[in-house]
Amino acid sequence: MLHTLAVLVENHPGVLIRVAGLFARRGYNIDSLTVCQTEDPDISRMTIVVDGDDQVIEQVRNQLSKLVVVHTVSDLTGESVVERELALIRVEVSPETRAVVFQTVEVFRGRIVDMGRSTITVELTGDIAKIDAFVNAISPYGLLELVRTGKIAMLRSEL
Repeated sequence: MLHTLAVLVENHPGVLIRVAGLFARRGYNIDSLTVCQTEDPDISRMTIVVDGDDQVIEQVRNQLSKLVVVHTVSDLTGESVVERELALIRVEVSPETRAVVFQTVEVFRGRIVDMGRSTITVELTGDIAKIDAFVNAISPYGLLELVRTGKIAMLRSEL
């Protein structure tokens, strides 16, 4: 099962390699990893998506918590969260397919951010399922390149 971990760490060089090294030493694969500075310039937030059962995730959380550079580790799996991913997708277009490709982009609420004679580049944000669905819908027309940021997530606000 995929788990989403929110990890607050010190914002200085070498922290990412220490966290990634912990996963590598234990043979755990990171499915997705995003890192950015928070509202506090001394703290960075890592959103790590990792596959494993509850026991594996608990072990990962415990090992992460032992690192001096780690402030908090939260498992967001099963929580009410807002999550997004950004993708840039280059698609082949021809005069015959241009209209249907543009319609598909519109249906998925994507934005065309670059256009050439025979290709367009689409920016798409949404949850992972939306991006996967767009990729499946657009692939028959000529998916040329795909770049994804990985998931970012935070707890929803209380009502």
